[in-house]
Amino acid sequence: MQSTNSELNQREKIPTHIYESADEACQVVASAIAELIRDREAEGKPTVLGLATGSTPVRLYRELIRMHQEEALSFANVVTFNLDEYYGLDGDHPESYRRFMRDQLFDHVDLKPENTHVPDGRVEREAAYASCHAYEQAITDAGGIDIQILGIGRTGHIGFNEPGSGPETLTRLVTLDSLTRRDAARDFLGEANVPRHAITMGVGTILAARQVFLLAWGEGKASVIARTVEGAPTEAIPATFLQRHANCRFCIDRAAAGQLTRISCPWLVGPVDWTPEMTRKAVLWLAGKTGKSLLKLIDEDYTENGMADLLTERGRAYDVNIDLFNITQHTITGWPGGKPGADDSNRPERADPFPKRSLVLSPEPLDDVYSMGGTLNRLTTQGHLLTVAYQTTGNLAVPDEDVRGAIELMIELADGGQSGTDNSFARLVERQLEAKGSFGADTAEIRHLKGLIRRSEARASARTLGVSNDRLHFMDLPFYEKGRYRRFVAEDADVAAMRALLDSLKPHQIFATGYGHDPLSVPALCFDILCRALKECSHADWVQDCIIWLYRGPGQEWETHEIDMAVPLSPDEFENKIQGIYQHQSQRSQSAGTAEKKTHNTWDLAHQINQATAATYDALGLADYEAIECFKRWAPAH
Repeated sequence: MQSTNSELNQREKIPTHIYESADEACQVVASAIAELIRDREAEGKPTVLGLATGSTPVRLYRELIRMHQEEALSFANVVTFNLDEYYGLDGDHPESYRRFMRDQLFDHVDLKPENTHVPDGRVEREAAYASCHAYEQAITDAGGIDIQILGIGRTGHIGFNEPGSGPETLTRLVTLDSLTRRDAARDFLGEANVPRHAITMGVGTILAARQVFLLAWGEGKASVIARTVEGAPTEAIPATFLQRHANCRFCIDRAAAGQLTRISCPWLVGPVDWTPEMTRKAVLWLAGKTGKSLLKLIDEDYTENGMADLLTERGRAYDVNIDLFNITQHTITGWPGGKPGADDSNRPERADPFPKRSLVLSPEPLDDVYSMGGTLNRLTTQGHLLTVAYQTTGNLAVPDEDVRGAIELMIELADGGQSGTDNSFARLVERQLEAKGSFGADTAEIRHLKGLIRRSEARASARTLGVSNDRLHFMDLPFYEKGRYRRFVAEDADVAAMRALLDSLKPHQIFATGYGHDPLSVPALCFDILCRALKECSHADWVQDCIIWLYRGPGQEWETHEIDMAVPLSPDEFENKIQGIYQHQSQRSQSAGTAEKKTHNTWDLAHQINQATAATYDALGLADYEAIECFKRWAPAH
């Protein structure tokens, strides 16, 4: 854990503890909860917990369950109040928060059912105000909340207190922000199915808790964490009102801490060790801040922006500028698999062996082409032995409407005698769709058909990029088929499948994503499975000769100082990539990206990201490209 008591966090207005992993943070918070429960039990008093839902607290609840099972932690004297509930859902709906809490905590410990409280999502509209008032009264009658657990949304919401919520707000019925609904779209198998309203504790209700722990994981939360911890209190970011709480702590992982000043620009708040990595980060930041190309930075730019001691160590700005210009220029290559017969001393990827066995891992169909479609085309046309492995079917992300279109086609073909089969399967899925309605869980048959839709799209996309279908591998990892978003658990069978693929291919290079993502997201789980498989075969000869390149994933890109390989695309290559993305019609809209991005068509976001990277390289004084795809080299810890 990184200390919160130093000059480096002088800009932070909330005590913020940074942990190496979400698990480490959750162990600390679970221990605090357990200590309070045991102390209160010894006093003959109940413990009142405020609980959150979503993927963020799942690891905390798993640790509490472990402590109950292995350390005899009893919840018999605990009373719980949940932050919120979707309006219109009953407690048995698979996406209701009452059901979530039963699945993730209540059914696994000795909590008394009568001591668990979740807002009533089915209360009649005219009775909603009275129901919310009663919820507030129940908290008061229980003695108030001792420890409140929070996550944070990308809009800065806590609970469902969306932007515009003030510190005086109490439990009430609210309208959900469009970004919040997009973020929940996959949970509900489509944005159209996400409820438009919710009942939530207010900011004032949260601030009344005696102690607050806010948890956040993954780089997707970095921006809002920085604004919450270092910005001024504002209704535009309701979480900023936690600055007013006397006993609030943020417990976050390193990825979520990435935009705090002490992490992103430590030279602005204290002395730093000017390692090559820190120097590169600082100088590229300085170029962006001043709006100058690298070779135009002068000594005054350094001294006026907290970097005078770098010049003391390294000499003139000119010398530093030349060094960083060369380093950045050397990241650029049109040969992502390495250029055979070339001098590779200043190239990101080695020349030999050629051709390379290149493995691209895509957590779901689309992740590959979205993030590195141009690179896929380059690897193929340059003669490397490319394999694209889709780790999961991605069937949970297919809207029901796309299934209905597929069913209609299947029925017409069968009825017209064109398919050579009957239409019994199509009719079965059609009946199942009608039976489940908008909010029901998909049957095995529905999920199978949705998986076939995504396979078809992946094949069409690969053809567009020049990748033959025999180079595609569909892994269909079991963790995904057995689970739902935010509730997946990777198991040994998943690792075994990954290891079998690695052992069969013995790749010279692997392209993967999921590093730094929310630990329960599909990319993060797929990356963890890769890491576990690599650890198991770490002594194999091929592993020693394998380079791993990380891509960020849809809607994101590496910061310039993190880029180790930049693959430029010509206008024609970039347009070809966009056409490859377009083949994934069931994924035509995405919730990927930051809260500031209003456009969310997949191809529009790819345009913005890849062209923005090219513009950044141009502004640094390097070549002006149409678009650039980026990768970071990564070495597993064995």
